Amino acid sequence: MKSFRHILILLSIALALASCGVPRYATISGKPDLSKYKYVYITPTSERTSVKGGTYGNQYGVFGSTSSKSIIPSDVIAGSFMKQGFVRIPEINDAQKAQTLVVSFGESGRKKHVLGYSIEVTIQLLDAATYELICSTTAEGMGETETDGVRKATTKCLDAIFQ
Repeated sequence: MKSFRHILILLSIALALASCGVPRYATISGKPDLSKYKYVYITPTSERTSVKGGTYGNQYGVFGSTSSKSIIPSDVIAGSFMKQGFVRIPEINDAQKAQTLVVSFGESGRKKHVLGYSIEVTIQLLDAATYELICSTTAEGMGETETDGVRKATTKCLDAIFQ
């Protein structure tokens, strides 16, 4: 009977931890109609690098290792738009303005969770001719490193735009 209580307590703790996870989906303001656009200008973003390491020791000495990951969010965004058939342009020309989207990326916050923290990302799509907001999408990502969190959140935002 005592072990049954222990199992029940462990299961309820596991359920509580599982319910404190990161939202799976992105929120998007409006469904964008991207059919009139052919070109995309993506505002530049800086590279993010995360380093993860650990050490351990035994009677023969102390050992350790590190690994690093990096991401340039504008490259992830560019890959998704190119996969959808858009042409990435290095600057906005007057001749192409009517058919050009401007994509902006921003890290919009962090949230603490039971097992760590998640990074929130926001992506905006603007019309290059009028600079009107076409849509805005926000998502959270949680990974092994910060770069994993940014990549997951960015991918969620892009999936919401193209679905």
